[in-house]
Amino acid sequence: MFKKIFGKKPDKRVSISGTDIAFEVGRNQTILEAALAQKYAFPHDCTVGTCGSCRSKLLSGKVDAITPFGYTLSREELQAGYILACQAVPKSDVELAVEMDPDIEIKIVNGRIVETRDLTHDIKQVTWEVDQPMDYVAGQYMNVLWPDAPGHRSYSFSAAPVAGGSTRLSTFIRKVPGGAFTEKLFSGALNDSAFTIEGPHGHFWLRDGDGPILLVGGGSGLSPLISLLEDAVARGVTRDAILLFGGRAERDLYCLDEIAAIGARWKGRIDFWPVLSEEQRDGRRFGMVTGDIQAAIAELGGAAGLQAYMCGPPPMIDAAVSELTAQGVSLDDIHYDKFTDASSAGK
Repeated sequence: MFKKIFGKKPDKRVSISGTDIAFEVGRNQTILEAALAQKYAFPHDCTVGTCGSCRSKLLSGKVDAITPFGYTLSREELQAGYILACQAVPKSDVELAVEMDPDIEIKIVNGRIVETRDLTHDIKQVTWEVDQPMDYVAGQYMNVLWPDAPGHRSYSFSAAPVAGGSTRLSTFIRKVPGGAFTEKLFSGALNDSAFTIEGPHGHFWLRDGDGPILLVGGGSGLSPLISLLEDAVARGVTRDAILLFGGRAERDLYCLDEIAAIGARWKGRIDFWPVLSEEQRDGRRFGMVTGDIQAAIAELGGAAGLQAYMCGPPPMIDAAVSELTAQGVSLDDIHYDKFTDASSAGK
């Protein structure tokens, strides 16, 4: 009777600022669910509110959160009006500011591991040969499935993209103790296995700009940063840059030759600042990697026009966002990829 009297509640409308994209969201449907159902390339990964990939700025309107946004977003992001589209149910028409994913065809390809290289005691570079070329933007990632997999794993490309795509896809993978995938991978049990790989995904790439670049990485988070820097060199980027990388000890530092080669070709100024948190070494910075953000910003001439790019575990990302905003970097100029393991439904 009540439905007959009051009728069905109208769908809510979501519009993306600065674009002609707009779509309807049904009752009890999230913004992300509606966007994907209507074939929009809305940035996302885990879809359960842990990775932060669907972070969007709420410009107008109201939403309800299925799970609190604060589980993933920092205090600074919440105060600035950011939400997670995968957990947001609109209560009114809303307008969002979000960068949609690049318009690149997402492919599902088959492949096998053709090369592995030990980078550290717990990180390998893994290369797959796939049956058709995959194109991507430097900084993006792929989803990997193996025989009898309980679910996919997501890994960032570690090489610069090539025109027309590549049939050799490489990434850096850190061993997760007890991990369903990495335990088999590191033991060699998957060397002859057939893999299914889907991609590209992600909205982590170098934005246009003239200001300096600050990159912060930890663990296997160096993978997309190497890809991004190698691509920037190839495109003749001349912006000043500092790469901060955190490890516990000297044995956690890797790709030093590759980083030096990038520096030799970089047309602007670029510095590499490794930071060790548990081992003091002559010539190395000591402490948490986020503790050197202030010094790096000062070295780059201040926060004006600076863009920050970060890849690593969530605690590092959250601490870095807090420090960057404290130093005057706009949240709109902070871009990150949180590297989580399967227990938190992300990378």
